[in-house]
Amino acid sequence: MPESVQPSPADLPRLSEEADRILRAMRRIVRGVTIHSKRLFRETGLTLPQTLCLRAIDAAGDEPVTAAAIARQVQLSPATITGILDRLERGGMLLRERDSRDRRKVYLKLTARGQQWLSSLPLSLQDRVVQRLNDLGEEERQILVTSLEQLVDIIDASSLDASPLLVPGEDAREASEEH
Repeated sequence: MPESVQPSPADLPRLSEEADRILRAMRRIVRGVTIHSKRLFRETGLTLPQTLCLRAIDAAGDEPVTAAAIARQVQLSPATITGILDRLERGGMLLRERDSRDRRKVYLKLTARGQQWLSSLPLSLQDRVVQRLNDLGEEERQILVTSLEQLVDIIDASSLDASPLLVPGEDAREASEEH
C-alpha cells in the first residue's frame, strides 16, 4: 500500500470563522439525523423508511395500493421497498393480498397493529423539517436551496443520488437494510 503524503500545516487552507461555522452546522445536521434515526428505531423498532411506507399505505385508505406505487411515493427502489415490506409483514404491521382476478397483483393493507402504531407515532424529524421549511417565505427557501446546492458542489457530492429521506448512512437503502 503506497504511503499517502500529508501536506504540511503551512500548506493547509486556513479555517475562517465562516468556514468553521459552516462545518459545525454540517456536523450538527449529520449528528441530529443520526440521533433522531437511532431514537426512532429504539423507541419503535422501525426505521424512517419503514415508517414512511406505513404512512403511504395508510394514506391510500380503502384504495388498493401496490409495492410499486409505494416505491414511487417514498422515492425508494422497488428492491428496497420489497425488503422493507418483508420486515413490516413479519412484524405484523401489514398484509399482502393477491388480487382475486389477477393473481400477479399484490395489494398492501395495514393491519390493526400497523394502524395502531401509526396513530401513536409523534411527528417525525422529516415532517418537522418539511413543516418548518414550508413556514419560511419563498425567498428564504430559495436562498437556502441555492446555498445547500452550492455546499453539495463544494463537497463534490452533486453526482450522488439521494432520495428526500433524512436517514443516516450512505443512502436510505442502507438505513432500511440495517434493521
